Amino acid sequence: MMIIGYDAKRAFQNNTGLGNYSRMLVTSLCQGHKDVQAVLFAPRMSGEYKGYFTNNANISTIQPVGLGRRFASFWRSFRVSRLLKGEKVQIYHGLSHELPHGIPHSVRKVVTMHDLIVWRYPQYYSWFDRHMHRFKQKHSCQNADVVVAISQQTKRDLVEIMHLPEEKIRVLYQSCDQIFWQPVLEEDIVSARRLYHLPERYIVSVGTIEERKNQVSIVRAMSELPENIHLVLVGRPHTSYHGELLREIKERGLTNRVHIVSNASFEDFPAIYHAAICSVYVSRYEGWGIPILESMCCDTPVVTSERSSMPEVGGDAALYVDPEDPSAIAKQVKRIVTEHGLRQRLVEKGRVQREKFTQDKIADSFYELYASLLE
Repeated sequence: MMIIGYDAKRAFQNNTGLGNYSRMLVTSLCQGHKDVQAVLFAPRMSGEYKGYFTNNANISTIQPVGLGRRFASFWRSFRVSRLLKGEKVQIYHGLSHELPHGIPHSVRKVVTMHDLIVWRYPQYYSWFDRHMHRFKQKHSCQNADVVVAISQQTKRDLVEIMHLPEEKIRVLYQSCDQIFWQPVLEEDIVSARRLYHLPERYIVSVGTIEERKNQVSIVRAMSELPENIHLVLVGRPHTSYHGELLREIKERGLTNRVHIVSNASFEDFPAIYHAAICSVYVSRYEGWGIPILESMCCDTPVVTSERSSMPEVGGDAALYVDPEDPSAIAKQVKRIVTEHGLRQRLVEKGRVQREKFTQDKIADSFYELYASLLE
């Protein structure tokens, strides 16, 4: 039996990237490897994911009691370490940049680093958040036995910024939620169109509406696309950038062609992707870029940024652009619209590319890593 403890904050409280990563990894690992016992340390359990792991016999959950409930962040950072021996944990894995202080020497330590955005783009964070995240990331990278980078880009950043030795870093890619690997039914598309008032012909861009995601460049590209093509932005507004985006839409006379869907249910994402002409994801920087993989799983061609990790995800199955060049974005979208053969080739290449990132392959990679730590 291999007993692995996990930081489960994101698994129970986050319905986007970090939460999806946590849930996918733990469930796929435990379903594929019955000799693994996962112990989830959850500072809080509430909302839609409260009962997410209840059907898995080899997954258990530990929560704070007494005063620990009132000081959940303190419990997560300083008290969890004291519980590991009692639970016979052999490996503790921080799934999102953090490890608690004081982990016993007998417990092997793994931390996943998704990105170093707080170092690359500090202007996107408040003074307090910037220093807090940097402190936690430094502590975790220095104290971990193995640092998992979710891309070669993140590994390069860890070497350059954290000065970590390469032999301490393992690049293990991530998958996406199981719902994206299922066939999309026509009735699901009809339902999504009706529910979110989707236009007949549209390109889609999924991601939090924030400066780094660079939705303004897509809006500017819309001015060069045929008027019957709309843009659907799926994501929650974040900071003042949302206001900037709305001003850009109004100034370019695109109010009727740009649709912001901020309340989409995660279960409807595959249908929204599938019904689109293509997916456009031109972020300035990503540790991974999961909407690219989600798009390929839904047979939706992708136009994405040539920067950071995006080419690692898209391989030869995507079209790449300078994210600051709206004309280049428009040009690649036009190619997908007008060149049927190109569109079909991208779909077929996407089916091949996505097989590199199946949940089973990712789970097997982590199982091998854990086993090597216990040898």
